[in-house]
Amino acid sequence: MSEIKSDSQDPQLASLLGHLGELIRQARQKVLRAVDTAQVQTCWQIGRHIVEFEQEGARRAVYGKQLLATLAKVLTAEFGKGFDSSNLRYMRLFYQAFPKCDALRHELSWTHYRALLRIENDHARHWYMNESATQNWSTRALERQINTLYYERLLASRDRSAVEQEAATQTQQLMTTPRNFIRDPVVLEFLGLPNAGSVLETDLEQALINQLQGFLLELGKGFAFIARQQRISTESKDFYIDLVFYNYLLKCFVIFDLKRGELTHQDVGQMDMYVRMYDDLKRGAEDGPTVGIILCARKDESVVRYSVLQGNEQLFASKYKLVLPSEEELRAELDRERIALEERLLDRKP
Repeated sequence: MSEIKSDSQDPQLASLLGHLGELIRQARQKVLRAVDTAQVQTCWQIGRHIVEFEQEGARRAVYGKQLLATLAKVLTAEFGKGFDSSNLRYMRLFYQAFPKCDALRHELSWTHYRALLRIENDHARHWYMNESATQNWSTRALERQINTLYYERLLASRDRSAVEQEAATQTQQLMTTPRNFIRDPVVLEFLGLPNAGSVLETDLEQALINQLQGFLLELGKGFAFIARQQRISTESKDFYIDLVFYNYLLKCFVIFDLKRGELTHQDVGQMDMYVRMYDDLKRGAEDGPTVGIILCARKDESVVRYSVLQGNEQLFASKYKLVLPSEEELRAELDRERIALEERLLDRKP
């Protein structure tokens, strides 16, 4: 490694490396832009076709609210979950919010436009669209500006330059990279890549989830595997749950979320939200309340926390605890596997 650094001090070699690096960056940007453009145009066209189909009175009367579900069933079977009911609903909203294709900013990705659809004010929506393209905001930067009411603060401020400077400083930390792009689950689902969610995990996280999945199935206490990186959606946002099981002894879903670092109140609140959403979206009439389990794999000691919604404490204590592994058992399994993985990684180092 040191030889490469010393050689790069040669002005001619440094110049060559600079040219090659720029070529690679430009090529990656072209690839990203091509995928962005194709995805945005396709989603807009799908939304247009759905809206036009619904506007034909006789057909609308026949299909009603079942149209998206009918389309999603066929499309997901052939093209994957990038075309499920939730995404088709976004595409329909996309066309309705931006009925003129020529007015779209093709520098933006589909993920940008999904964020823009949360904005009700038409003028503000178009302002954010143009500003995102002009300022080259990543999706995270755009969401930051929307959530902090950047547009409204600019209109109300007497010192616009100060507001703009603060926004520029904050968004600079949220710039995207090609690696972020290929990890975007929305892009992966659109491309129909298998097991797209697993790309979101680091090697260590994926190995821990693999081990936990095997551990639960080997317990012999009624666990049936359902999904990895399962998406659940609200009207305005998607969330991805690391691991989902159904326990047929308890007749309930058990969902897991793996966190890095310290366990925070926000992590607990997020899991409570996941449990509520899962009860609303997935729980059947005969199913028991969903249980959430937060896992924090830490170097000193792992942390495991059950999420039991208010009103279900007695059920959890009297029935669920007899079947589900204890926090201590899960913590010990996490620690054991984390240590083993770290030792294997150390063995690989030269």
